[in-house]
Amino acid sequence: MSDDDNERSDDSLPSGRLDVPTLQTLAQRATTHSLVDEWEFDPSSLSPRMLRLFLDADSYPPDVTSVRIDIRWFTTGDYSFHYLEEYGETTDPYQCRWDRHPKTSAPRMHFHPPPNAGSAESVSLESHHLAVLFAVLDWVSERVHQLHAD
Repeated sequence: MSDDDNERSDDSLPSGRLDVPTLQTLAQRATTHSLVDEWEFDPSSLSPRMLRLFLDADSYPPDVTSVRIDIRWFTTGDYSFHYLEEYGETTDPYQCRWDRHPKTSAPRMHFHPPPNAGSAESVSLESHHLAVLFAVLDWVSERVHQLHAD
């Protein structure tokens, strides 16, 4: 477990009830994006704890084995979008996270930058769930272009 995982276990983590209708809307709209292959509720649609978006790994260079975004959206408007790019079992994932929740050591809306979703820094995103989704997906599209350019 990384230091950041330990940090997320504190009382500043978004909490409350998941906004399941908003997560359903996010799932349906996400599939209109060319990089999104499929989605599922984890652990199930009967008792969701998060929405998982699976991205098209074929759009990435061959060393990327899987890519996903784990989303939690709460009835309070707080959220977490966690991007994970995996390279197999021998390499740590490339990851980052967009969060909105009270946090004593960072602004309410913040970004944990790649490659390891480290310390939070300020970020400005719209508050509407679809605006956040497509801002994150735009970032992912830029990431794919950057990987192919390198």
